[in-house]
Parts: sequence; C-alpha cells; structure tokens
Amino acid sequence: MQKKQIKTAFILGAGLGTRLRPLTENTPKPLLRIGDRPIITYAMEHLRAVGVQRFIVNTHHCAEKYAKAFPDNNWQGIPITFRHEPVLLDTGGGIKNIEDLIAGEERIIVYNGDIITNLPLAPLMDRHFSDKTEVTLALRSQGPLLNVNIDENGFICDMRHILKNPGAKSCLFVGIYIVEKAFLNRLQAGKIESIVPPLIAMIKENPLSVGGAVIDDGYWYDLGTLEEYEKLKKSGLKN
Repeated sequence: MQKKQIKTAFILGAGLGTRLRPLTENTPKPLLRIGDRPIITYAMEHLRAVGVQRFIVNTHHCAEKYAKAFPDNNWQGIPITFRHEPVLLDTGGGIKNIEDLIAGEERIIVYNGDIITNLPLAPLMDRHFSDKTEVTLALRSQGPLLNVNIDENGFICDMRHILKNPGAKSCLFVGIYIVEKAFLNRLQAGKIESIVPPLIAMIKENPLSVGGAVIDDGYWYDLGTLEEYEKLKKSGLKN
C-alpha cells in the first residue's frame, strides 16, 4: 500500500497583492499580519499538522521582507527554502520553477499563501491516494466563486467554464492542491502560465485525470481584498 505522506509543501508567496494596496506596497501579502503574526504562518501551521516537514516559498515582490520575517530560514523548526522569481511565473510556472528543489519527492502540496483555513486536509490526501490522479484539488460547496465543476464521481470536469461542462456540481477552489511530480512534465520551464490550462488539457485527454475533494468542514478565508482583510483582522478567527 502506498504510504499516505507528503513531506514538502510549496506555498505561493510571490504575488503582488495589488487588491490590498496600499498595505502591500512595501510588504508581500502573505506577510501581512492577522492576530499579530504573518498570514503565511497559518498555512505553515496547517501543513505541519498533516506531517509536512519542509516548506518552499516562492518570492518576487519585496522578497527581502521574507528574509527579515524568517531570518533563520525556518518556522518553528521546519526548514524553509525560498525560490525567487525575478519575473512572476504564475502558478504553473512557479511550480515548474521549483522542480530541482523537489527532485527527491514523489508529490507536493501546493498552498496559496494568502488564505487562512483550518479545513481538514486528510480527505484531500485520502482522495488523492485513492484516485491515483496527478493532481487533486480541495473544494468547497459554497463560496464567492463557484467556477470549478465536478462530475457525479467527484472528478474535475471543468474550470472557469472553459469546457462549458457544468457537470453535477459547481464548487469553490480553495487554493490547496496535491501535485504528483509527474505533473511537472506537462509544464514548460520559464513559461508564465496559470495551472488551469494544463489541467484543462488533462481533462480533455482523460475525464478522470484531475481529482476533487469537497471539504466543507472548518473555516476558509481568502484575504484577497482590503475589505476582507480588515474584516478578519477586526473580528479575529473562529475556533
């Protein structure tokens, strides 16, 4: 039986955070603070709870601020490797850009650096190992943007309405997903590309190639706008 373990997480920290200006003019969005600590540390805490032993964080805007926030390149004893992107590569390009850093890994968890959630990750991992897909997305039934569609068996059948396939249910993509190392062969080094086009290509090739796990337990916050950030900062997190 394949061991259900993922040792490395790639946390996306390179975005410009334009919708959170002026707060992000001199600070990367994942380093803004909620509850007197950087947003990104909530992701790290969440990932540590499922056994992640190493973080990779991509940087671009105000990259030097990450060095100041994590001067020892670790968080609570877990090592952090920073990979700078002089040119923003988007999600797909960013994943391809760390290929050399995960040479010894079979798979990684990719995690948006600007979300705060405590949704259980075990169902995502169980689904990924059960389906044996190259990529499995964590989803929710409700949210502000229901633009990922799943079929009756939970496989992704459309994203952003590109394939015009409503499937059985429309879901929110939470910004957390498991990626097998083999998926990186579908990506081109140096190409500025979202992860969506390669996933759409996979779905066209095989409707059962991209998995989805609907996880409605716990809370989920996307700190994408000033209003959302200030609201959560003021109200605090629900435990």
